[in-house]
Amino acid sequence: MSSAPRTYSLALLPGDGVGPEVTAEAARVLDACAAAFGFAIETSEHPVGGAGLDADNDPLPRATLDACLDADAVFLGAVGGPQWDGVDADLRPERGLLRLRARLGAFANLRPVAVSEALAERSPLRPERVAGTDLLIVRELTGGIYFGRPRERTETEAYDTMRYSVTEIERIARVAFEWAQKRSGRLTSVDKANVLASSALWRDVVSRIGADEYPDVALEHLYVDNAAMQVVCDPRRFDVVVTGNLFGDVLSDLAATLPGTLGLLPSASLGGRAGLFEPVHGSAPDIAGRGLANPLAAILSAAMLLDAVDEAEAATAVRQAVESVLDDGPLPPDLGGDAHTADVGAAVADAVASPTLSHP
Repeated sequence: MSSAPRTYSLALLPGDGVGPEVTAEAARVLDACAAAFGFAIETSEHPVGGAGLDADNDPLPRATLDACLDADAVFLGAVGGPQWDGVDADLRPERGLLRLRARLGAFANLRPVAVSEALAERSPLRPERVAGTDLLIVRELTGGIYFGRPRERTETEAYDTMRYSVTEIERIARVAFEWAQKRSGRLTSVDKANVLASSALWRDVVSRIGADEYPDVALEHLYVDNAAMQVVCDPRRFDVVVTGNLFGDVLSDLAATLPGTLGLLPSASLGGRAGLFEPVHGSAPDIAGRGLANPLAAILSAAMLLDAVDEAEAATAVRQAVESVLDDGPLPPDLGGDAHTADVGAAVADAVASPTLSHP
């Protein structure tokens, strides 16, 4: 008698702009993986961001949050758009995403950035400078200035608070050190310890965790301004980078330009029971609904989701399929092609299902 298939519950949050388009292709690839590798995915779809405001006057409706808290994984397309620019600050689509990260306990954001020889030609930097880049930014996601209190705006002034506790720094440092152990054994911690008290604490805690628990990892510290310059001038010097919420937001978006497009860069936000997976790019309302969006970042985020639920062979198959599409097409417009979003997703799904791949 055969055992029941492995089954995972997925909360799908298409969101706004191109989010529904790229999310549909990621879901298509996940379904192809499930069929090819013998597991099942139970998917439910829910509004978030601007779609949540339109449906429930809340960027994170209660039913959406409940579904996410009950799921094995959460997949997000994108949030935001100009039609919601006039809403109150606490109702902006982005606030729904911040609340979701906090409620999921997803304190560690992982953003890999890799630039192959082929992609280097599309980089805004010289190909010889970026080819071979393979870095991982580990960003603290639920603390720092985006969540610190007090924060206030009046007619004459506004202020935010950058706040970190020792516990928050310790847990993100351990995530980064463990990734460094899996990779090359090098970790760069980024702060502004010469100016900010919160960064001085950050540096002290990261140094202590490294010395006490991960002596095999080579740790360096960089100020954020120097780190930003080095990401542009010498990106291959980095392997794993760990930093706080604000600096991680800026550095990860800066590093995302190295391959020449945001359309290839995935992310995973981990820490609680269910991870949150999303492409790095935004909602791109100017091209929404036109079939121009590159779904590969969303599809690679789905590969990170598969890794997180221990479907490593399926995750590898997705990455191989993406490489095949990058080599042979069809390519979306941001990669020099003219393929429709759905055609690119279908090509990846077909490659995953191909009998030439080494499925079990």
